[in-house]
Amino acid sequence: QVQLVESGGGLVQTGGSLRLSCAASGRIFSRDAMGWYRQAPGNQRELVARITTGDSTNYADFVKGRSTISRDNAKNTVSLQMNSLKPEDTAMYYCNVYSRYYWNDFWGQGTQVTVSS
Repeated sequence: QVQLVESGGGLVQTGGSLRLSCAASGRIFSRDAMGWYRQAPGNQRELVARITTGDSTNYADFVKGRSTISRDNAKNTVSLQMNSLKPEDTAMYYCNVYSRYYWNDFWGQGTQVTVSS
């Protein structure tokens, strides 16, 4: 199976930065799409950023210009650099990968990001 482990979350002040990392293990291919999603209490899970085949990227409007997603294919790692954080960014952030081998989505346990005013 595919396993994802997130890290890098924490407590920061408004305007601060965090770098979230996700380490994947199992049958992962460089062409498998990977991404970051977030979910705050009372809200549905939403896409933050995604990196797909050919390293094409897609960002939610609320993070465009202040976040960067990247991946290291050799290490099967995907990272999300988040700058200029706002209180509304407070949420549990989840790593996701769509496996072309298993034809299924896999999720990590999440890492908490809390931004104080």
